[in-house]
Amino acid sequence: MLQKSNPNYGALMARMALGTILLSHGLLKALVFTVAGTVGYFESVGMPAFAAYMTIFGELAGGTALILGLYSRLAALLSLPILLGALSVHAANGWVFSNQGGGWEFPAILVVLAIIVAIGGNGPFAIRKLPLFDALIPAALKA
Repeated sequence: MLQKSNPNYGALMARMALGTILLSHGLLKALVFTVAGTVGYFESVGMPAFAAYMTIFGELAGGTALILGLYSRLAALLSLPILLGALSVHAANGWVFSNQGGGWEFPAILVVLAIIVAIGGNGPFAIRKLPLFDALIPAALKA
């Protein structure tokens, strides 16, 4: 009996979900809360302004890369510090994200999702690489 090709649609769904969430959160920080407002919030929880700028950039660039399927493993790994930072900020607010200040359930699942994408790679329908940058990316992170 012949086996049919089995593209990893689970990897595609994980990549698209994480990419969409990262991009939407980056846009929220930049356009709704404004960059200045985001910087102010980060400083209010004891983080430097630089972290706010890097978070906005990381969410926008990482989310876009994941949606397009560009170096998905690398984008997912690079999103982990952002997601772990969000988890630490929300950790004291309890489990449920609907708690005052947002609990840690949503950031925790995003950390797990980033790990899944880092392990699973692109899945189908991915651009995969840009020739100009490809030589700079370690082989293990190109999928």
